[in-house]
Amino acid sequence: MNFTLLITVLVTALTLVVAAYVVAKLIGPRSYAKVKGEPYESGIPTRGSSWLPVSVGFYLFAILFLMFDVETVFLYPWAVVVKEFGAMALLSIGFFLVVLVLGLAYAWRKGDLEWK
Repeated sequence: MNFTLLITVLVTALTLVVAAYVVAKLIGPRSYAKVKGEPYESGIPTRGSSWLPVSVGFYLFAILFLMFDVETVFLYPWAVVVKEFGAMALLSIGFFLVVLVLGLAYAWRKGDLEWK
């Protein structure tokens, strides 16, 4: 097999990344003051620790939203070509929607969609 194109792409990508890093180091501002390392929030100095416990529910809700949102986006290409594929397309999207609804029912039954 001829891997010339693959090697060319990898070498070009590596060269561009290294070049961008070198240029940023050469022309980037250099200021190492103690003030730069301090946390900053709307011009008001912070009090206490910046590390606060966050409920896992926020992350779970966001992941569920993204999961169902991305899966719903897959319906658009299907809607464009449904006439071309006929009954097989209808059957496959029906299976897809059943799996989607089962996933939603599972999350709902576990109580993951309730805001506590």
